[in-house]
Amino acid sequence: MLVARLNNFAIRSILSLALLTPMAVSNAFAQDPDTSAEAILNDPATPVAGNPKGDLTVVTFFDYNCPFCKKAEPALEKVVKEDGHIRLVYKDWPILTKASVYGAQLALAAKYQGKYDAVHAALMSISGTKIPEDQMLAAIRKSGVDMDKLDADLKAHGDEITALLRRNLAQADSLGLQGTPAYLIGHYKVTSALTYDGFKRAVADARSQAMK
Repeated sequence: MLVARLNNFAIRSILSLALLTPMAVSNAFAQDPDTSAEAILNDPATPVAGNPKGDLTVVTFFDYNCPFCKKAEPALEKVVKEDGHIRLVYKDWPILTKASVYGAQLALAAKYQGKYDAVHAALMSISGTKIPEDQMLAAIRKSGVDMDKLDADLKAHGDEITALLRRNLAQADSLGLQGTPAYLIGHYKVTSALTYDGFKRAVADARSQAMK
């Protein structure tokens, strides 16, 4: 069972201080293939939204039980939509509770029927913290997902989902991340939630940095 297999995932603390510092992303990655720049930015198993051919990639590490992730999500989605040239990479990083793992596995299973975005949105819209599994499942049922197929895909692709979550964990560790949310915005690492204006500024700074 996925929850049992991931019990050894360390529980990290959420950072409350926004830290926006330049980072040469390519220099931060370890040599392990699972934590290489290519794996973090272009893992074929990782859900992607926004413009797949955008000129800027934003990677978001999040947990469905993280209130700061949920608070920042609408601003991030708005910036991605308005900009039109951002490629958004979702890194499910369930580190807060066992229910976080449950939510992540269901969201990733929904990808196999093209419904990752719907499940992700449903889980992110649940208010509060320490959301239990039954409340997550109720929200997913209302998202328009084929629940029978979701269950079948979870069983059929469970090992792949587990492997992806472990890669995400290894990648977060290689970047020195301590909690959710965390973002890679071009050559910048952001280790706390941002407002709409904060995301806009980070995107502009990342594009400016890329031109140097």
